[in-house]
Amino acid sequence: MSTTAPAGPLDPLAAFRLDGRVAIVTGASVGLGRRFARVLHAAGATVVVTARRAELLEQLADELGDERVVVVPGDVSVEADRRALVTRAVAAGGRLDVLVNNAGISVLSPAEHEPFDEFRRVVDLNLNALFHLCQLSFEPMVASGGGTIVNLSSMLGLVGATPVKLASYCASKGAVVNLTRELGAQWARKGVRVNAIAPGWFRSEMTDAMWGDDASEAYVRRGGRPGGRRARARRRPALPRIRRQHLRGGPDPRGRRRLDRHLTPHPTRRPAIRGRRGTPARRRRSGRAPRASGSGRRRRG
Repeated sequence: MSTTAPAGPLDPLAAFRLDGRVAIVTGASVGLGRRFARVLHAAGATVVVTARRAELLEQLADELGDERVVVVPGDVSVEADRRALVTRAVAAGGRLDVLVNNAGISVLSPAEHEPFDEFRRVVDLNLNALFHLCQLSFEPMVASGGGTIVNLSSMLGLVGATPVKLASYCASKGAVVNLTRELGAQWARKGVRVNAIAPGWFRSEMTDAMWGDDASEAYVRRGGRPGGRRARARRRPALPRIRRQHLRGGPDPRGRRRLDRHLTPHPTRRPAIRGRRGTPARRRRSGRAPRASGSGRRRRG
C-alpha cells in the first residue's frame, strides 16, 4: 500500500485557521482581551473589538494594521451597546462565529461593608451582560452553521479569594462557570459550543495592585490560596474516593447511589462477623463446606 507525500510543507496549525470567520472580543483594550484579539487576528479571523476606551482600541487596530480589525467602542454593561456590537459584527462579515466574553470588573471590599449597588454592578457586567451577549450571538451563529462562545471565568469562581476580599467577583465568576455548563448542554445540538476558561493571576490593569508588594506576590505564588500546597493538603477533608469521583463527575445517579451507600449505613445490614482464621461465622452456621486449604486437603469441623 503506497501513500502520497504532501505536496508542500506540513502546517500543524492549518486546522486551527479562522480565515473568513468573524469573532467578537469584549474588554479588548488591555490585558487578556487584547491578547485574545491579537491571536484571533493572527489565525485569520476578522476581529470585532470593543471596550470603553476607544483610543486603546484604535491603537490595537493600528498595531495589527489591516481591515480585519473592526473597532466598536462601547460599554457592554449597557443593553443598547451590546445589541449594536452584535449587529456591527454580523454586518462586518455577514456571519458570526466566535464570541469571547472577556470584559469584567471587580470590587475590593469586605463582604460586610460592600455596598449592595457595587455588588449589583459587578454581577450586572460579569454575569448578566455576558449572558445577554450569549443570547444575542446565538441566532447569528446558528445561521452561520455553528459557532463558539468562550466565557472568561476565573480560578476565583472555583475557590474563595480571602485574604483578598472579592465577594461580588467570586459570586459572579462562580455563576459564569455553571451558566457555561448549562448553555453548553442546551446549545450543543444547534452547533454552538460554549466553554469557559478560569485563569489564575496575570499581570494586568485589574491585578496591578497585586504586584510590587511582597505579601501580595507571596499570596499569588501560593496559587491564590493561603498556606501553600502542603497546608492545603492538611486542611482538605479526607473524602472517600467514590465521593471525590461523584463531585467531579456531576449528577450521575449511580454515583449518587454509591455515595449514599458509602456515607449512610443500610438500616438492616449488619457487618459480617469474622470467624476463626478469617472465615465468616455465618458461613459456618449455614452448614456450607469450608474451602480447601492450600495443601488440597479439607479441614475438619
